[in-house]
Amino acid sequence: MLAILAPILVFGLVIFVHELGHFIAAKAVGVYAPRFSIGFGPSIFRFRRGETEYILAWLPLGGYVRMASRHDAETAFLEGGNEEQTARSKTDAGYDPNAMIPFGPKPVPEDRWFESKPLWARIVIMIAGVVMNAVLAIVVATALAFHYGQVIYPSTVIGSVREIAEAPALSQLHPGDTIRAVNGSPVHTWNDVRKEILASSDVVTITTQREAVRVPFNRKSVTPEQVADGLVYYLPPVIDSVFAGEPAAGAGFQRGDSIVAVAEQPVHSWSDMVAQVGASPNRAITFVVRRGAATETLTVTPKPVSEPDPSTGREHMVGKIGAAARDPSIRESLDLGAAVAWGLRITRTNAGAVFKVLHDIGTGSVSVKELGGPVAITRASVSAARNGVDELFYLIALLSINVAVLNLLPIPILDGGQILINVLESAKGSPFSMRTREYILRFGLFAIALLFVIVMYNDTRAGFAKVFDWIGHLFGA
Repeated sequence: MLAILAPILVFGLVIFVHELGHFIAAKAVGVYAPRFSIGFGPSIFRFRRGETEYILAWLPLGGYVRMASRHDAETAFLEGGNEEQTARSKTDAGYDPNAMIPFGPKPVPEDRWFESKPLWARIVIMIAGVVMNAVLAIVVATALAFHYGQVIYPSTVIGSVREIAEAPALSQLHPGDTIRAVNGSPVHTWNDVRKEILASSDVVTITTQREAVRVPFNRKSVTPEQVADGLVYYLPPVIDSVFAGEPAAGAGFQRGDSIVAVAEQPVHSWSDMVAQVGASPNRAITFVVRRGAATETLTVTPKPVSEPDPSTGREHMVGKIGAAARDPSIRESLDLGAAVAWGLRITRTNAGAVFKVLHDIGTGSVSVKELGGPVAITRASVSAARNGVDELFYLIALLSINVAVLNLLPIPILDGGQILINVLESAKGSPFSMRTREYILRFGLFAIALLFVIVMYNDTRAGFAKVFDWIGHLFGA
């Protein structure tokens, strides 16, 4: 049931809110909207109220609001056909002699067509879905912050420093340093440290118990986000959890073990241990651990796991042993104002991350293999639901802002593409010709189809690889 209900909630809510935005805006400016559909294809059920028919369809990969239009014959098939094509005869079920087409014989008034509205009204309709998705993300994030509070990391001690080639000054900070101020503002938690770094403009000054370090930014290669991510807070090298079936459990690690050395290298923090283990996938390494008054030597072979490199974003193999440190975080309650501020901040951060991924894909620094589709979202939904209601709703907020940003892309069929077409037509003074619209539609359909093929391949390649591997073993290959 979880595998069914979690994706329905995530997909359904995000799609519904997006289409509701278009629908409300269309109604507000007086455009006739005869259909509101969640999903595409044949309907599971439908009902009509007022001048709109509401549909739940079988293919849950989006939705649409059908608005009366004379200039969209090329794309109307995606929305079940235009008004004339779907007009009902007197013998059809649901025919209403007092209704407008497609439900009855009355023509759509001139002022109810989409094209009859001024450019600003059309843009409001087209951008309303994006706005509603952004509002959903902010509302959900705010509600989570208000209900659960903010996660606080009370220490300002550095655990490790990730090198950034274009920011050599960052190497002046050392593990074990205590950050006392950022840009002259005293900091008391790691949250304060990140907040002040991310608020920096051209340079950030980080003051420790030893010295003040100035790290200049280069917006192309050194950003506040990279500097903030390059500093990792201190965690003591003490094992808090050992996961069943993982290498650490098989090697005999126990909760409370204090790690003294890994691969004959002394360990001062959890980050030191992670660095040694991460560099040793499929290679046996020795651990020296302190267990009570005794010292034990354990040998473990980290399993290889693919994950993005924190510096480049590219996938690479790292070692994992299946053990976790104690979580030092605490939860601090927030008033409504602070919760709203947190919701706005996290939504802006998530939107910025989406834009960055799109930029990196465009420049080739990130592979399209990183894109996920319906299957990946379904898996994430189920996983989030298992981890708690808060994670499930955070996924909804994250997906909602993803949908908002992606719909702004200038691709025909998407909202951004439709806005661009309407602006160009307004500047031209007349609609594009039927042939031009057909070419634009073909390009849009090709782009969306290509994207769909890519994400579906990414979603299913691991499953197919396992199937082929199983077949190979079956035949002794």
